Amino acid sequence: MYNFNYQKAKSVAEAASLVGKAAEGKLVAGGMTLIPSLKLRLAKPSDLVDLGGISELKGIKKDGNALVIGAMTRHIEVAESAEVKQAIPALAQLAAHIGDPAVRNRGTLGGSISNNDPAADYPAAVLALNATIVTNKRKIPADQFFKGMFETALETGEIVTAVSFPVPDKAAYMKFPNPASRYAIVGVFVAKAKDGVRVAVTGAGPVVFRQKDMEAALAKTFSADAIKGVAQKADALNADIHASAEYRAHLVGVMAKRAVQAAG
Repeated sequence: MYNFNYQKAKSVAEAASLVGKAAEGKLVAGGMTLIPSLKLRLAKPSDLVDLGGISELKGIKKDGNALVIGAMTRHIEVAESAEVKQAIPALAQLAAHIGDPAVRNRGTLGGSISNNDPAADYPAAVLALNATIVTNKRKIPADQFFKGMFETALETGEIVTAVSFPVPDKAAYMKFPNPASRYAIVGVFVAKAKDGVRVAVTGAGPVVFRQKDMEAALAKTFSADAIKGVAQKADALNADIHASAEYRAHLVGVMAKRAVQAAG
């Protein structure tokens, strides 16, 4: 890897200041994507600012009808949290199947959504649950956060501090994983709340997206049969050595039906 300056921030304000002053600064959360990129010399930051020592970014708490999870909360903590299992079991299940044990013990919620890998699991939960992303500057609705492949609404010096997930009436996540990486070839998160049904798809396209035809069908009747006739178009979906666009389109329907059945 290339040389860089390493700095460990003690607060969110200090982290924002350090990365803002750097010529090419990068924030480090769990490092699950950044560290391999550095090793392969695919990234050349001037400075790395480590968020690992900032206690205010960690933790899980209930706030009214929402579950608030700190950005530096690790996947394993979400998966094993009794509070998450009680409020949003689908979110705990999702976290329990991210990557492998090493990834789950190092990777973080904030790092995952800030990186916005098109095959990551958390973006589907954030979008389907209509979560709010809290940063050091503002609050961003889920529908406005994910902009494109590895692109979000975050501005320079803006740091995700927490994610607030409204507790749904029903929810479930199903994915068809890559057998090696456990990334989603296709993953579908379905959530039913008082304000309607949301269906979010990850892995299939260049960015997580809502399947609004399925949402409309499920809003009328929340059952797997309701979406049997709803076909996902293959246009603009990902195609690679793992799956064609047409196969991914088929998997969207399969995973969506399984998610609805699991939600009950």
